[in-house]
Amino acid sequence: MSENSVNEGKPSVLPTLARCCAALAATPARLLRPRQPDDAFLAALQVAELPPARATVRFRSLLQGRLSAPTTIVAEGVRSLRELPMSMGAFLIEHPKARFLVDPALCADVHERVIPGLPFPVGLLVAPDRPVQGLTDALAAHDLSGADIDFVLATHLHWDHVSGLLELPDSIELRIPAIEYDWAMNGPRAPIGVARKPLHGRKMGGVELDGPPVATFERSHDLFGDGSVLLVDLAGHTPGSIGVLLAVEDGTRVLLAGDAVWNSLQVKLIREKAPMPGQLFDADRDAAFRTIQRLHALPDGIEIIASHDYQAVAARM
Repeated sequence: MSENSVNEGKPSVLPTLARCCAALAATPARLLRPRQPDDAFLAALQVAELPPARATVRFRSLLQGRLSAPTTIVAEGVRSLRELPMSMGAFLIEHPKARFLVDPALCADVHERVIPGLPFPVGLLVAPDRPVQGLTDALAAHDLSGADIDFVLATHLHWDHVSGLLELPDSIELRIPAIEYDWAMNGPRAPIGVARKPLHGRKMGGVELDGPPVATFERSHDLFGDGSVLLVDLAGHTPGSIGVLLAVEDGTRVLLAGDAVWNSLQVKLIREKAPMPGQLFDADRDAAFRTIQRLHALPDGIEIIASHDYQAVAARM
């Protein structure tokens, strides 16, 4: 692989270092005085009824990699010296009409094929521990291969949610809102957190949130028209971030929340990430915090699984 193919569209180092320094400088004060919920916003939230599910899905998580992060930067202001285990991986969904993946996270050699495409020092901050399980092996553990997958959904286009595309046939379509694809792929440089290599040459299919409010979310899209897989608006972490609300065959409702939060602790306490790393990876911090408040206000009975919440992910393997 040539140097150009690794670095194509890679953000330049100096602006990234400047953002890192600004985020670090802002962090100590926010650890002591975290951002507070907007009481007026919370009070004004309306909870729309979920549409009845006329079908259900089978659902399991595919844990591919692990890392850890200090609790106090995952949920700012939490005064703890412990670290939270974090996961990276995909989700396998089986609907009566299709078998698909949400967030094909990692390829087997992600440290060599993808992470070098991130600007310094981002790659050092986010790399999973070795070894990782590539998507091919993760599927094989369930007696499946890439040929058994009908399409792929991405909650957003950060590198750790799409790198597994490098192990899937080119014919498999990636579905994502147009606003997310344009944000990630247009312009001479990729946004921080985006590696364009897994997306080049991939067949894209748009999914637009053209449906009514669902729960605390203003826009939705019923993927199969039967209430079993609802896409909802989680914009903030990235402009087109979506959640995937599933009606599971065991009778539960599960919301795959991508990176709207990194851990359920943020939802419980209504806490955003500390400025370092939040100012690097959240495209719109205000919108991201509103999304956290929407998650907090969800009605009982919806299980939230953030992609990096190891305990939540591992419970659904």
